[in-house]
Amino acid sequence: MPLRRVVVTGGGTAGHVVPAIPVIEALAAQGCEVHFVGGVNGPERGLVANLPATYHGVRTGKLRRYLSVQNLLDCFRIPLGLFQAWRLLRRIAPDVVFSKGGFASFPAVLGAWLNRIPVVAHESDLTPGLANRLALPFIAALCLNFDATTPGRRRRTVVTGTPLRQQLLDGDARRGRALLGIEDDAQRPVLLVVGGSQGAVRLNEVVRAALPKLLSSHCVVHVCGQGRTDAAYAGGPGYVQVEYMDDGWGDVIAAADLVVSRAGANALSEWLTLGVPHLLVPLPKTASRGDQIENAAFAATNGWSLVISEDELDAATLLAGIAKLAHLAPDIRQRLGRFRTRDSTTLILAELERAAALS
Repeated sequence: MPLRRVVVTGGGTAGHVVPAIPVIEALAAQGCEVHFVGGVNGPERGLVANLPATYHGVRTGKLRRYLSVQNLLDCFRIPLGLFQAWRLLRRIAPDVVFSKGGFASFPAVLGAWLNRIPVVAHESDLTPGLANRLALPFIAALCLNFDATTPGRRRRTVVTGTPLRQQLLDGDARRGRALLGIEDDAQRPVLLVVGGSQGAVRLNEVVRAALPKLLSSHCVVHVCGQGRTDAAYAGGPGYVQVEYMDDGWGDVIAAADLVVSRAGANALSEWLTLGVPHLLVPLPKTASRGDQIENAAFAATNGWSLVISEDELDAATLLAGIAKLAHLAPDIRQRLGRFRTRDSTTLILAELERAAALS
């Protein structure tokens, strides 16, 4: 039985929204009415603004693991958000809810459960994040990115991988070089450096310190994060710095010979699926729950990735890591060619239909 109406939820960061975009587009293409529930002022509002989905903002509270005065304020925001989500889902009455996780998703998950609406969640990381762990008692199934993930509770799980937007799968290297303005510099390979949607201060600093040597052998495309471009380096030959890329991102990835990246699950899924040799610099535990360290270690163990820890990162280790990556690139491409890719969007849609049919 086809789905008539679906609520998608997730947010707090781009990583908890972007993988849901292909799912939203596929649902809409089937004639399904799609609604998105996120934070009132979260980044998810802008990310889904141009999608075929109606946005609804509810109050959310971040699930922090540290002391903060915001935790006290969130004691009021979270109950309000739960009430708003419960009332909203009662009014929309979807067949099923798809949750991509992140703290902005929890009110919708619990609101759905209270309204006896089935929920299917998706986890991109090797180990589930806090929002998904809290959501486990209230969901019908959990879709996983990696076979090795163990949710920790007895719940139906299905390995779907992480959906990638079609523009990434259709990337063209020639278009990417033209977009970057380096089409005439065919002699130097392209090194793509990605710090994540919020940028990476330490990684940016080290890359710029290493630029004189990097530019002797590579064109460097540097995705710095919002507000983190540096005018002192603007216009340098072979160096392209941007805050963030959306349109043409698949073409830029296709043009990249090597990648240096954080180890967020979505970025890692892109490098693995698209077969790009990469060097990971995971966020340390001081800046995260350690999920990027786990992702990177898992990928390195399988021979898919090279890794440098943040503690070891400086210009010298970065240059040495990139040199090693270039040397091993043919072997890594071979291993990545055997990486099992899945039709993630289709698998997730099937799970949504199953949950709706059983409710």
